[in-house]
Amino acid sequence: MVITVVCDVLGEANNGTTIAALNLIRSMRERGHTVRVLCSDQDRKGEPGFYIAQTANLGPLQPYLDKNGVSLSRASSKIVNEAIDGADVVHFMMPFPLGNKAAKLAKKRGLPITAGFHCQAENFTSHVFLKDSRLANWIFYRFTWSHSYSKCDCIHYPTQFIRDTFEHAIGRTTNGYVISNGVNKAFRPEPVERDPKYDGKIVIQFTGRLSKEKTHKVLIDAVNLSKYRDRIQLVFAGIGPLHDKLVKRGQKLPNPPEFRFFSRQDLVKQLNMADLYVHPAEIEIEAISCLEAIACGLVPVIANSPRSATRYFALDERNLFHNKDAKDLAKRIDYWIEHPEEKKALAEAYRGFVEQHEYEHCMDRMEQMLSVAVKEHQHG
Repeated sequence: MVITVVCDVLGEANNGTTIAALNLIRSMRERGHTVRVLCSDQDRKGEPGFYIAQTANLGPLQPYLDKNGVSLSRASSKIVNEAIDGADVVHFMMPFPLGNKAAKLAKKRGLPITAGFHCQAENFTSHVFLKDSRLANWIFYRFTWSHSYSKCDCIHYPTQFIRDTFEHAIGRTTNGYVISNGVNKAFRPEPVERDPKYDGKIVIQFTGRLSKEKTHKVLIDAVNLSKYRDRIQLVFAGIGPLHDKLVKRGQKLPNPPEFRFFSRQDLVKQLNMADLYVHPAEIEIEAISCLEAIACGLVPVIANSPRSATRYFALDERNLFHNKDAKDLAKRIDYWIEHPEEKKALAEAYRGFVEQHEYEHCMDRMEQMLSVAVKEHQHG
């Protein structure tokens, strides 16, 4: 197949959508397909198979996006037509201007269209300070349906949670495929030499962008309430706009948190050094980062937020804490510190859970979805 993948947001692999896009592109190419990539990542200019659109400037909002490390694309019919000309299927990653333009032009040409659902309403409304507005979130879903997803032959949802959320908002059932974004096989338990700086410490890890919806502050506050605060070392793997605020908040702890962006290899090593993984995010479509930690043998403690799919990763009520409740999280942290044998047994129980999210299996299903879209369109 000739597949055109449209990425409104593509750049550094520092967010879930970009990582999902790069994984899909790499995987489909490895399977022998021709993959064209339409994006505005100027660093990719000249690379084979990349079609580079201009970068959009959103005026007053642009400095905020720059701080988040996000650049959006500006749609141009000329470059979009070049990217989709002769394609068997067009797959867009986000319901934003470039993806919308590609879907509109592909529809005119009678091409099959698929899409990934990688943007929860709150991921957008949080930027305009309306994260908790039910009306604003409902409007976002209705808008993306009418302008983007209604044109699709198939929609890829990373979790059943986000499929249910979207379909409830638009009041209809879609031709959806629930497929995890997948955990790379590099994430696995392995013997590592623990860094001497962690001697005598209890290492608690969280991987996620330093942004408001990830709710890092609740974890910092929980550690401050823990009976073991003097021994706990928090490690935050990620970058983002709240870095300075979180560094300041963490100064109240006996061991201030570490903030780092890890390569995949270094992250695997770090997770294998950790004692516990905590995912306090309030808003989450899937959280591959949590699955990666589980795949490395860590037991997770997860916020039971109704707006997070990650809560469904809990095998036991002891894996959950009350959303945004630092006191309850502190109790969960203390429990797992005090019950190492139970933690070991639960880590074993998680092995089978991780297998269903294995990366190659998920990419097989993505390939199947794209193929079905092409065949059904041909016989449609």
